[in-house]
Amino acid sequence: MRRAQVLIYAKPPRIGLSKTRLAETLGSAVEARRIAAAIQAKTIRAALQGAWKTILYTTPDKALRGTACDLWPGHLERRSQGSGTLTQRLNKGLRDALCGPVLFIGSDAPDISPALIRRAVRDLSRHDAVFGPARDGGFWLFGIHKTARTRTPFEHVRWSGPHAMEDVWANLPVSASVAVLPQLIDIDDAKDWAVWRGQHEEETQPHPVSADPQQKGFLARLLGTG
Repeated sequence: MRRAQVLIYAKPPRIGLSKTRLAETLGSAVEARRIAAAIQAKTIRAALQGAWKTILYTTPDKALRGTACDLWPGHLERRSQGSGTLTQRLNKGLRDALCGPVLFIGSDAPDISPALIRRAVRDLSRHDAVFGPARDGGFWLFGIHKTARTRTPFEHVRWSGPHAMEDVWANLPVSASVAVLPQLIDIDDAKDWAVWRGQHEEETQPHPVSADPQQKGFLARLLGTG
């Protein structure tokens, strides 16, 4: 089987550019940026720990050059998402990809891990597609075994709502074999962050010098330093 390709779709975690809904609901753009940066760093770290090829699809295009984001390793290949809707940007990644296993992931799921990505790659050796469902009805991972005849599954999808995974699944051929990974939480707003913190409260130790020790502990856990 051809080596899998893992496509990360992410924006630089900057105030006003990403996680605007999280900033609004938290009431702090700075805190939203810290959380987004921690989750994105963990996602990239997980995606780089495997035998697959990892490519970062980002926007705006100036993020492709130089040190636009210190979170992004210099050796990580970057490509433009292009313009248009999310459907158009995902279609671009699918068109760019070589035939074989292609996985799309965002940078919103704090519990993503190399083991889960490996499991998705393994599932694509036996199935036509794989989903990592999110708690909100979307998905934190989607993988497809691309062939020369593969048609995009991203058309007419109701993104950012409870039907996103359902719509992409419905666009697959009726005969497609589909694997499903464990459900994870996507952090889109303050409520999601509170739910995730509640699930991991006992695993996190307070940081002795933080003004907000519990918050520092959660970010340390995300970054792998706690």
